[in-house]
Amino acid sequence: MKKILILLIPLLVSVFIYGLAVGVYEIFPYDLLDSLKSTILNEKTVFPHQNMIYENNIDSLLHIQNQDDIGKLKNNLINFIWSGNDFPLSKLPDDIQMNISNSAYDELVNLERIDQITVEMDYGVNSISYLFVPESSNNKLIIYHQGHDGNFYKGKETIQFFLEKNYTVLAFSMPLLGMNNQPIVEISNIGNIKLTSHEHLRFLESSNFSPIKFFMEPITISLNYLEKNYNFLSYYMVGISGGGWTVTLYSTIDDRISQTYSVAGSLPIYLRSIPENRGDYEQWVPELYQIANYLDLYTLSSYGDDRKFVQIFNKYDPCCYAGDLYKSYENEIKNLVLKLEKGYFEIYLDETHKNHKISNFALEIMSKSMKNEI
Repeated sequence: MKKILILLIPLLVSVFIYGLAVGVYEIFPYDLLDSLKSTILNEKTVFPHQNMIYENNIDSLLHIQNQDDIGKLKNNLINFIWSGNDFPLSKLPDDIQMNISNSAYDELVNLERIDQITVEMDYGVNSISYLFVPESSNNKLIIYHQGHDGNFYKGKETIQFFLEKNYTVLAFSMPLLGMNNQPIVEISNIGNIKLTSHEHLRFLESSNFSPIKFFMEPITISLNYLEKNYNFLSYYMVGISGGGWTVTLYSTIDDRISQTYSVAGSLPIYLRSIPENRGDYEQWVPELYQIANYLDLYTLSSYGDDRKFVQIFNKYDPCCYAGDLYKSYENEIKNLVLKLEKGYFEIYLDETHKNHKISNFALEIMSKSMKNEI
């Protein structure tokens, strides 16, 4: 018996460690297990909810009819996000570390170096992003934004995909996630709390401060630095899940962004009866969406000279925005953008997998779109 135990214990420890590695680093057989989980969830939760859609007069929810409306909404969003202050175009990062070492990315191809950009914000909240500089560059920048999964390491395949196509990639994690900190703050009449969830950000809201700033400002400040020190021809944005929400909102307020690709990122509020589609704190701030609802955001992100906004939904997504709910507004937004005579709006449905991710299909769609091949 002792001999059996001696043999079993190392085996069990090895299996446990490998199981952790599968979950953390998504190595084999992660995709198989995730696909199995997705299949089960899809059968039980996604499709039965597809009829939970309320009738709406979509035209009445579209508040943009001309260029003046575009300017007003954009200014109102900036005013809300920065609480009456101007868009911070002159502000620069607090710290830049050039050519850092991170073994997690050692195997990336066409990578010359990684620079780390740190932005410090109110309440001690920070943002740490990585600039992946390719050896061979096309002089175009991809801003990649991870979602609630955590570190942008989760998007390493996406980062590699664009590096191989000679793009420079600036990668972000959402506030309080990834390498970003989770400070302890003192809240009046409540006490000290550690900011570990976006839901905690509600306690920071005031007439002089909007926590939505935490999601937007790191991108602005990092772009200010890049614009000052590089000569990129174009700035593109790619985001998954909560990162898809982030790039959608950000591209409404910064005309430096020419093309935006949101994967499983958001749906209008009226389509959120499905529990999986509710979203986190930032997707439900009434004061924000009363200024510009999601249909307005999609239009703003699409509008402008050589500007483009593309949504990609995973049809069998076990997490968020599965199915074809987007059909309730797709044609209306397309027609509005055509009427405005500047910009482009498109939606693609990804049926190639059953996961909450950016698939190879989605990457190819983005790549072809960026080169105007579709």
